[in-house]
Amino acid sequence: MWTVIYIAPTAKIAENINERLTAEGFLIKIRPVNLSKQQFEILVPSGELDEVQEVFNSIIRL
Repeated sequence: MWTVIYIAPTAKIAENINERLTAEGFLIKIRPVNLSKQQFEILVPSGELDEVQEVFNSIIRL
C-alpha cells in the first residue's frame, strides 16, 4: 500500500523530491492531484514511511 507524504505545488518540485528520495534508495510514485491546479502527490510504500519521512524532512529544510 502507498501513502502520500507530500503534495507538491508544481511538477518541478515533485520531480526534484523524486530524484532526491530515489537517490537515497526509496521507491517513489508521483501522481497528479488535480489537472487544473497542477499539484502532485508524492507517494511512498507504507512500510518505508518512517525512514522516508526522516530523509524527506531533511530535504524540505534545505
